[in-house]
Amino acid sequence: MIESHLDKMVKGWFIGSFTPTLLDTTDFEVGVKAYKAGDREGSHHHKIATEYTVIVSGRVRMCGREWGEGSIIIIEPGESTAFESLTDSVTVVVKVPGARNDKYVDE
Repeated sequence: MIESHLDKMVKGWFIGSFTPTLLDTTDFEVGVKAYKAGDREGSHHHKIATEYTVIVSGRVRMCGREWGEGSIIIIEPGESTAFESLTDSVTVVVKVPGARNDKYVDE
């Protein structure tokens, strides 16, 4: 058995080609992300990866829409989105492939 904790990971990312990680792979990335109400991430896109976001709890704004618990949002390569946590929220994010340096901030 191997044990770790999300607190030891960078921003909730625990599988992917980065340090620390539980599985070093470029095939995909997985993160569990916790946000406080009002937390934001600026608009960005990926040129290679598709990003799958599951809203586990709370309400968020992505792609100009509000999403709640159980929603799954798929952001395809080249599609931009910003993120805002409208309430305390938790998401699970999977990026396929786990392309390093594939986050482009929109101007």
